[in-house]
Amino acid sequence: MNPSIFSQGLSQLKLSVSETQLSQFSAYSSLLKEWNEKMNLTAIVDDDGIAVKHFLDSILPLAHIQVPEGASLADVGTGAGFPGVPLKLMRPDLSVTLIDSLRKRIGFLETVCETLSLNQVTCIHGRAEELGKDKAYREQFDILVSRAVANLKALSEYCLPFVKTGGLFVALKADDVEQELQDAKAMIGTLGGKVEDIIKAPLPMSEMTRTLVVIRKTDATPSQFPRRANKIK
Repeated sequence: MNPSIFSQGLSQLKLSVSETQLSQFSAYSSLLKEWNEKMNLTAIVDDDGIAVKHFLDSILPLAHIQVPEGASLADVGTGAGFPGVPLKLMRPDLSVTLIDSLRKRIGFLETVCETLSLNQVTCIHGRAEELGKDKAYREQFDILVSRAVANLKALSEYCLPFVKTGGLFVALKADDVEQELQDAKAMIGTLGGKVEDIIKAPLPMSEMTRTLVVIRKTDATPSQFPRRANKIK
């Protein structure tokens, strides 16, 4: 990670970190590069790219959305830990659950949590469409975040069942999301959600813009959702 670029980006977002947090981000970056030589975690392994496209991108929601103190947050399809781990590093008060379908990635995340001495982080190996029906996870989280690549209609079905009524689902999407959103609106409503905000968030130290789709959970998700993966697709 490039600490200078990361710090400049934080300044643009009006966010700040302690020396301890900065060290944690650096250690996370080192682990990411080390493990990426053994397994495919990310195509972005240069220090500038990690600082901007992984770390700054992951924490963008904190600059635009009020996250309550001590909130429970889940990250579905977390992969190498984005955006869940950077959000936890920025906000140690959060209780974070990282969910991924690949056991090897969960092994990496468990190593990250142990190395960085992260408390109140749970790493779960499982498929979202199965865990979303499990009482231990269904409608248990104040905030659900996902930077997964699925289209918003499918992503909403994977994610909204985890969110408490009154909670938020924040999807980190590409700049151009209008058609995707139009296609997803009916399903979002069926799942008990309502689009509350569409935030165009410039990514510091880059020419990119991230769209944050903020969905409020207004009603319980009907019991038949989420469906099996082939039905969702």
